[in-house]
Amino acid sequence: MKKLVKLLSLAICAAMLLSCLTACGPTGGNEKDADQTDFLITGGMGSLSRGNDGNPVLEQLAENVGVEIEWDLMSDSLGEKVGVMIGGDQLPDAFIAVGFNANDINEYGSDGTFIDLTPYITPEIMPNLSKILEDHPEIKAAITMADGKIYGLPSGELMGTAAIGAEEDLSIYSIPEFSMINKTWLDELGLPVPTNLTELHDALVAFKENDMATRYGNAPGSTIPMSTGFDQWCWGQEIFYAGFGFTNFTSDVCFDLIAHDDGSVEFVCASDRYRDAITYFHDWFAEGLMDLEMFSQSDSQLISKVSQGRAGVTTWWYIDQIAGDLADDFVFLPPLDGPVGTKYEGTHTVNLRAAPPVTSGNLNITKECGNPELLCKYFDQWYDGEIVMQLQYAPIGVYWSEKDENGVWQVITEDEAQAQYGKSSGDLKAEYEVYGPRLILPEYYNNVFYLEDRAVERLEDLMEYWMPYVDDTAAYPNDVTFTEDELEIISRYRPDFVSQVSEKEGTWIKNGGPTDEEWNEYLTMLKDSCGMDKLLTVYQDAYTRYLEAQKG
Repeated sequence: MKKLVKLLSLAICAAMLLSCLTACGPTGGNEKDADQTDFLITGGMGSLSRGNDGNPVLEQLAENVGVEIEWDLMSDSLGEKVGVMIGGDQLPDAFIAVGFNANDINEYGSDGTFIDLTPYITPEIMPNLSKILEDHPEIKAAITMADGKIYGLPSGELMGTAAIGAEEDLSIYSIPEFSMINKTWLDELGLPVPTNLTELHDALVAFKENDMATRYGNAPGSTIPMSTGFDQWCWGQEIFYAGFGFTNFTSDVCFDLIAHDDGSVEFVCASDRYRDAITYFHDWFAEGLMDLEMFSQSDSQLISKVSQGRAGVTTWWYIDQIAGDLADDFVFLPPLDGPVGTKYEGTHTVNLRAAPPVTSGNLNITKECGNPELLCKYFDQWYDGEIVMQLQYAPIGVYWSEKDENGVWQVITEDEAQAQYGKSSGDLKAEYEVYGPRLILPEYYNNVFYLEDRAVERLEDLMEYWMPYVDDTAAYPNDVTFTEDELEIISRYRPDFVSQVSEKEGTWIKNGGPTDEEWNEYLTMLKDSCGMDKLLTVYQDAYTRYLEAQKG
């Protein structure tokens, strides 16, 4: 579900359209009172979804509280329609699954388009959600705007290590890139699995000199010692920076922004260790050890290279997804120590990436609603674990077959799905999935329903192979909220800042550098032209507020 993009160019068209509508129909909004029981809700749905009408779970929830919902949903052109509705003040009772961002929510909350839901999030009206916010103050912090009000109900999928019994609940997205190496090649060359960057460098040189790709029938000279993308979600190069004391994984907030356990934040792209890392890896690139196409290739091109046996080292979410039939030849390559003989020898620091955000932009009640209390009672049911399970996937009896001896729901098997419905379980999910304020908590896994096998495997790998290298477990949250003034600064400076940092990083890896003069010019540009200091102040202040709100 893409976030709503407000298109300013629609403003004139919206005004013209709504002039026609009001000339030909009723003027003003519906006159509704506190006895209202029927509601119009506009929003999004999946492209393969059968829609909300006729969904047995939603029908039962409506019957439970005595409401009738008219669903006005679409999978395409949602942003345009919502823009017209808001621009012309022709509002439904609520918007669902629109994906309003923090800027939208702030604006529409402050101008009265969205109502403050704080008075309704009480044990009497919304017992399920009230208990969740009490138990998870971080969720309450994520949906509370800078003015202290809540203009939307929370949604998010909090899949973490608590689901496999870990004491500390770390998101499955904490380390998006799992690095891996072809151990069959290492064994043939009599080399150990590297433990530091110097050993990895020597292994890559050996892969190239011995043209190891020919072992799989590839053409001579086709060996790529290491192939990744550049600053990509789960297939970038950043995990290898751990030997220099950081990993600047791509972020939804701002690239190269790192949080620390002491509550501070920094732009690592302005640090000496960042400069040293870029300078070091240029040498690898110049030696032909890093893929010349790393800056331009697609993920499918990378998968092709690895699965065909041309690349010896890479990064991805799972080994078998990228290596295919060659998966058994690869092993994980955990974060490596810095180069031997340098000040980074023995260093292996991994900074964590935050989970996808808990947002409040997927259910927003508007000023048009005459009975928000009743509508909140209806949506409070969505926060029951067994209900959200069915909204996220499909109803019991369709996607969920039965409970086991522990009272936990088991997912339908692929064979059962094909036999009963002639389609995969994934297709069933796409057909029945309901978008909106779905909040899946860590405690639901293994208590209400079981985590998927692949997710269990990845969480176990995260704990076994990578977390031993993580000392600083802070991660800058994607769901931190900003004031209007802060959002203005972010809007003004962030695009150029991110663009300039990425461009320089790529240039220096390819061409070498930076020299002292280039580095000083770069820092000056980030501060004077790209507002780095202003951005850092904004991100620090917002993070400090976020941490304070979590304390309750």
